[in-house]
Amino acid sequence: MFTISSHAISDTGRRRPANEDSVVTRPALGLFAVCDGMGGHAAGEVASRAAADTIEAFVQHTDGADATFTWPYGFRPDLGIDGNRLVSALLLANREIFQRMADDAALRGMATTAVCLLLARPAWSSPSGGGDDEPGGEPTWSSSAMVAHVGDSRAYLWREGVLEQITRDHSWVEEQIASGALSEDEARAHPWRNLVTRALAGAEPPDVEITPVALERGDRVLICSDGLTTPLADTAIQETMNRLAKEPVEALCQALVDDANAAGGPDNISVIVVEVA
Repeated sequence: MFTISSHAISDTGRRRPANEDSVVTRPALGLFAVCDGMGGHAAGEVASRAAADTIEAFVQHTDGADATFTWPYGFRPDLGIDGNRLVSALLLANREIFQRMADDAALRGMATTAVCLLLARPAWSSPSGGGDDEPGGEPTWSSSAMVAHVGDSRAYLWREGVLEQITRDHSWVEEQIASGALSEDEARAHPWRNLVTRALAGAEPPDVEITPVALERGDRVLICSDGLTTPLADTAIQETMNRLAKEPVEALCQALVDDANAAGGPDNISVIVVEVA
């Protein structure tokens, strides 16, 4: 069993007038999420905040749920409880965005990406000797976790000096990289680099991608918007994470944001780092 520490920073960047990203950090729930809004200043912010709030509310509502819970979009046994919690949360967020646009024509066309990390439900180590389900001490977590995403916000696993991307971008340039038409460096500079192929946009329910992750002591999970990964190559992110491997997660988050801004800060930058100890 493990304990965790975490920190989040969401920064406007150097070129945008406002921040359309939204973040969720709920350590007691094991939930961490980044949503990157699209559709103009006001609408993008509304979309990302609506998604973040809906995801957080559903994960909290289903804390301790089992397969007998009435799942709003059905239950997929292959995903387990936590996989189904995340899929339903993101699909409900998509429905909430649809409802917001139906209620306000000025919001039509808004959308958001979303990437979420959900740790397995904790046991509680109570100083008063309470049971596993009684909060009162430090929560301890198992090694299992789930990542869900729609769009090009990303999750990475850093382990023993190596950074590995957990998610696969749902974007036009990612499709071109996969086909060999673009290199990763070319994709970061391509004028269509922000064209996503999946998003929470209030239309048809998106295909939510779920990835199980087995965690080990010493791991760090990085969750971020493309404001970090567009100006910085994975090698640069890995270098910073290695350089600050023994520093607190607060220092690492700030360094990553500073690096993105030093590289031009073309977009809003949201970073969450979760450390397993």
